[in-house]
Amino acid sequence: MTLGGKEGWPALSKKDGIVTGKGRFGYDAMVLATNSRKVNYSTDLLLDFEDETFSDKAGNYTVERNSLYLTENSIMGKKAALVKGTGGLRLKGSGNSFFGKEGMGGSFTIEFWLFPFIAENGEIVFSWRSSRTVANYPLYQMIRASFFNNHLQWTFTNIFSGYVENGGEVNLLSYRTIIPNTWSHHSISYNEENGLLEYRIDSQLEDLKYVSTNKKEKGGSVYPLHLGVAADIDICPEFSGVIDDFNILRNASSEKVELQYDTFKKSGGRFETQPILVTRGASLTKIDGIVTKPEQTEILFYVRGGDNFYNWTDTYPEWKRVELGENISNVKGLYFQVGCNLYPDGGGSKSPSVTELQIHYEETPLPLPPFSVKAQSGDSQVTLNWSFSVDENAGGYYIFYGERPGEYLGRDAVQGESPVDIGNTTSAVISGLENGKIYYFAIAAYSKTDNQIMGELSKEVYARPLRR
Repeated sequence: MTLGGKEGWPALSKKDGIVTGKGRFGYDAMVLATNSRKVNYSTDLLLDFEDETFSDKAGNYTVERNSLYLTENSIMGKKAALVKGTGGLRLKGSGNSFFGKEGMGGSFTIEFWLFPFIAENGEIVFSWRSSRTVANYPLYQMIRASFFNNHLQWTFTNIFSGYVENGGEVNLLSYRTIIPNTWSHHSISYNEENGLLEYRIDSQLEDLKYVSTNKKEKGGSVYPLHLGVAADIDICPEFSGVIDDFNILRNASSEKVELQYDTFKKSGGRFETQPILVTRGASLTKIDGIVTKPEQTEILFYVRGGDNFYNWTDTYPEWKRVELGENISNVKGLYFQVGCNLYPDGGGSKSPSVTELQIHYEETPLPLPPFSVKAQSGDSQVTLNWSFSVDENAGGYYIFYGERPGEYLGRDAVQGESPVDIGNTTSAVISGLENGKIYYFAIAAYSKTDNQIMGELSKEVYARPLRR
C-alpha cells in the first residue's frame, strides 16, 4: 500500500506542526510548518504573511485593499510584509469578528512584530475609526497606534462606555525608544474583568491604565468597551518598514513572547495516518519510503495495529518505533496506523520531508470450507456431518443456520444464535428447532490463528425437523 508520491496523500488523522510542501520529484510531501502563530479558539484575526495572497487564517476578515509586499526579512516563519509609505492593508470584518459588529466588545489583545525603517512622527501602524450614538448625539471613535518622538503611542477615543475624562481619550505610550531597523514585538490588551489596559514590548511592560472609576485594579467599576458601527481596520496605512504575524485575540493575553525565533520549531512536528483497514489477522512486515533528511535533521517512524480502532487513544495501542526498510514483527490487526516525527536541524532552518510511504503487510490466508456437508433431520433437531477442510490453516468451524435460503439469521437452536462455533470437529447436532419448519445450513472454517478470521461458506444444505 502506497501513501503519497504520485498517488497523493490521503486525509491524515493528525498534523501537528506539519504542512504539505514540495518533496522529491515535485510531489507533495509532509514537511515542518514554519514557526508562525497558529489559529486557536480565541483567534479573531491572524495574518502570518507566509502566502502570496495576504489572507486572514481565522477566516473572519476579507482584504479590501492591499499595498503590501512579501519579503524574506521576517522574524516568524519565512516571509513578512513590506510596507512602503501609504496604503497598507485594509480589512473588512464579518459579523463574527471583533471589529465587524456593533456593541460590547469584551477583552481583546492586538499583537504584532514590527521592523520600522524610520519611526517617524505620524507614522500609523494600526487604525480603526467609527462612531456610535449616545443620547441622540453621534460620538466619534478611534483606536490608533502611531509614532510620536520615536515612541509608539496607542490612542483610544470614546471606546469605553461612560469614560469622559480627557474627552473620553485614553493614551498609552511606550517607555522605550523604538529603534529603527530592529525587530520588536508589540502587544496591547484590555481585560474586561478589571479594566486593565496595558502595553508591552518584547513582553516587558511599557505603560498601563485601569479604565475604571477609581483607576485601580479593585474597588471601582469598570468602563466597558463599546464599539460603534462596524468599520474596516487599517494595518500600516502610513508606515515604512516590515510587519510580521499580526494577530487579534478575543482575550487579554499574558503570554510571554520568545524574542528569538527559528524558522522551524526545535520541537518539530508529527503526523499520523488514518487507521488503515487491511484484513483481520494481517501482519505489518516493513515500511519503505522516499524521504529527504538534510544534515542534522531527523525523521522517526512509529507503527501500531489492532482490530478495533474506535477505542484507540493517543497512547493505546502502544506505538512501536521502526526503521525504514527493516523487518517489523508483532504488529498485527485489522487496522494499521503509521506515525512520523520530523525534527529540524540545530539552527531551526532546515526541514526534513516525507514524500512517499510504502506499507508492506502479509494477510492471513482464509481457510477453505468443507467440501462435503450432509444434514439429517430428527425430532426438533438436525444432525450435520461434514468433511474436514483440506486447508491446514483451519482451526475450527462455524455453523450458520436460518429459515430462508442464503439467510442465516437463526435464533431457535439450544446451541445459540447463528453462527454457532462448534470447534474443530466434523459433526454436530443443532437442537431446539421447530418441527415441521425447514432450516438451511452452511459451514465455514476459521483460522487456527484467530477464530474471527473466517473463510467462505460451504454449499448450502437443508433439513426439516419432524417427530417420527
